[in-house]
Amino acid sequence: MEKSIVIGSDHVGIELKPVIVAHLESRGYKVVDVGTDTAERTDYPIYGQAVGQRVASGEFPLGIAICGTGVGISIAANKVAGVRAACVSEPYSAELSRRHNNSNVLCFGARVVGSELAKMIVDAWLDANYEGDRHQRRIDELAAEDARDPETFAKLSQVVPNRINA
Repeated sequence: MEKSIVIGSDHVGIELKPVIVAHLESRGYKVVDVGTDTAERTDYPIYGQAVGQRVASGEFPLGIAICGTGVGISIAANKVAGVRAACVSEPYSAELSRRHNNSNVLCFGARVVGSELAKMIVDAWLDANYEGDRHQRRIDELAAEDARDPETFAKLSQVVPNRINA
């Protein structure tokens, strides 16, 4: 089975992105780049959404999104139902985002991490496996939020709605 991944960045990530693409390809991944492909100023939500939509649709199992800090593009990706984007700046959080949160989009900042650290982050994320078990209920709660289904969320979380607002 061919491993594939989608990647996108705004103009700030344009220099780091090809380094990550080459690294992914060296690991045997087929990489599809959804832009941007120039250093001309552009908006990170465009590329966070593009990566997020391709992951949420099932076209790609995983995605990577890069902007200046990783924060903006992760917010944009997380607006897409079904995306669990993690903005990280070091390998340990990347690993745990997969093991505990089953993250499907990895985000980081080109102004925050250098190319070698970025490759370490990518490796930690790709090498980690979702543990399921005690974490699955939380993933199901997130899915209920994506579906705007408060009843299912409340059942899963065993939360008494009146206590949330207390």
